[in-house]
Amino acid sequence: MKKIHGLFIISALMLFSSCHPKISTSISKSYPPLDYKQDVVVIGLDQSEPDSSEFLGQVKIGDTGFSTNCGYDEAIDKAKLEARKAGGNAIKIIEHIPPSIMGSSCHRITARILKVENVENFTPKVEQEILLDVDYAILNVYRYSGTGPLISYDLYLGDSIICRVKNNFKMTLHINKDGLNTLWARTEAKSEVPIDVKMGKTYYLRCGVTMGAFVGHPKLELIDPKIGKAEFESFKAKNQ
Repeated sequence: MKKIHGLFIISALMLFSSCHPKISTSISKSYPPLDYKQDVVVIGLDQSEPDSSEFLGQVKIGDTGFSTNCGYDEAIDKAKLEARKAGGNAIKIIEHIPPSIMGSSCHRITARILKVENVENFTPKVEQEILLDVDYAILNVYRYSGTGPLISYDLYLGDSIICRVKNNFKMTLHINKDGLNTLWARTEAKSEVPIDVKMGKTYYLRCGVTMGAFVGHPKLELIDPKIGKAEFESFKAKNQ
């Protein structure tokens, strides 16, 4: 009985560990671990490394085949943790592979671990949100390949249909109606998110499908601009 109980515990631990993303880190130089109060700066795919950067190593966040908690922000957090262990205060994303129906359901990233002098002077450039001098807002809508590939749905802003969301899809829309409103979609169930539209601002809406009783349900998420920009620009949609 004890043997069976022991095997059960080992199996449970193996299953639990397999649910986490696969992490592979190669370190060529390290410093004392970063203080927990200091953040690790994320340098995006389309951003250049500061001239004062020192290369410490590289980290890959992948998929075990059973990973579940593996969204983009979770992958970034794990890469930042590996950088922190090596004394790095910045990571430079050099590859981002989004989920796909024929591949992994996880976001997979590769990043360079860096130590940057006066990194606090670089942080505002990374986090700054640009407001355009235009009389419309920009809404970037995207949906990766994944659950319910044959299910499409209309996306509404208030009472108006603004696009048809399909599998492996992205589109940039101009929104001329400012103020509080609602983005929503419906199949057998309705999903909605509030949006406060401001002229010149850029928004990112990540769409998807969750399982339902008969037909998949729409899933809508307004994403932080830093994450949304990286996700939106990192994959080639079928409709592009």
